[in-house]
Amino acid sequence: MKVDHFMKFNQTETVLMKTAYTTAAILLLSAGLAAAAPGHSGGHHDMAVGEPGDAAKATRTINVTMFESDDGKMLFQPNAFEVKKGQTIRFSILNKGEIDHEFVLDEKEKNAEHRELMMKFPEMEHDDPNAIRLEAGKRGNIVWTFSNTGTFEFACLIPGHYESGMHGAVEVSAK
Repeated sequence: MKVDHFMKFNQTETVLMKTAYTTAAILLLSAGLAAAAPGHSGGHHDMAVGEPGDAAKATRTINVTMFESDDGKMLFQPNAFEVKKGQTIRFSILNKGEIDHEFVLDEKEKNAEHRELMMKFPEMEHDDPNAIRLEAGKRGNIVWTFSNTGTFEFACLIPGHYESGMHGAVEVSAK
């Protein structure tokens, strides 16, 4: 009897240990994948387009409206901006549309990569200083300092919105 009881205890202990190890491995793997996933929270410290700005140092406010037109296009108004290198801009963004839209400021190539990811995960939530997603009728702000010259892009990367016209250029010139 003692041997049977010991063997049952040993088998139960083995199953519990395997379960614990498997659970630990899954948790570690998940954490590693989350850390390696394309940045949607914080990993934007060395962006070519610039860096989050200090609202107290904003030298200009650009009002941006996001909306759908009667002919089915999705648009930003205005759809292009010119700023100077080193300038801190407050983007005051209003969604006048009937559906969610977002404003993502980055290099055109980076927005294309992000758009592909959004096609796979359309309900992805962002926690990036260069992006904001707004429900219909809502307003939000992004404060940004442009640290490099060049042509950059702002876009709505929700699937189908970019293709419907929701993107524009930001031209950053020397001081």
